[in-house]
Amino acid sequence: MIRRVLFGPFRPGIESLRPVLYRIAYSWCHDPTLADDLAQDTLSKAWTQRAQLREASAMKAWAVAIMHRCWMDHLRTRRDFDSLDDWQETIESASDSPETCCDREQIVACVRAAVARLPLGQRQVLTLVDLEEFGYAEVARILDIPVGTVMSRLSRARAGLRAILDRAMRQQTADRPALRRVK
Repeated sequence: MIRRVLFGPFRPGIESLRPVLYRIAYSWCHDPTLADDLAQDTLSKAWTQRAQLREASAMKAWAVAIMHRCWMDHLRTRRDFDSLDDWQETIESASDSPETCCDREQIVACVRAAVARLPLGQRQVLTLVDLEEFGYAEVARILDIPVGTVMSRLSRARAGLRAILDRAMRQQTADRPALRRVK
């Protein structure tokens, strides 16, 4: 009976985070199945570790920190990495130009693809700070890195994202035929 009183509000609170956990996981891995698995693993581990949560107000950050550890475990077991040459071809491809991103859905897809090209550490910090609106200190605790590292990764991520999107804009204007003025 005491246990139910202590952990009664925990279950609805942690279950309400499932969409947020999925969204963050998807932004990190860009694989819907893996994102769903990460969110589920996180919920499962959060449930078994629920006694470690000290403040209910920190539940979201605590759950994302658990998911970060699940993600790192997944990456350690995978051990396959992409060649930088392959990424360069992807970054410079004309298929990701803003011309192909003319309506809202295409623009969102273009930005998501640009974010996906960022290194993992930068992508994680960018999604947690800019999309999920965590503070720098919370992100530092979630990822277990210094606050200064959060700030520098965020700065690099924003600059990298800007460069990728600028390149796509230049590609679009280079491919567009020049208009003539008719009197």
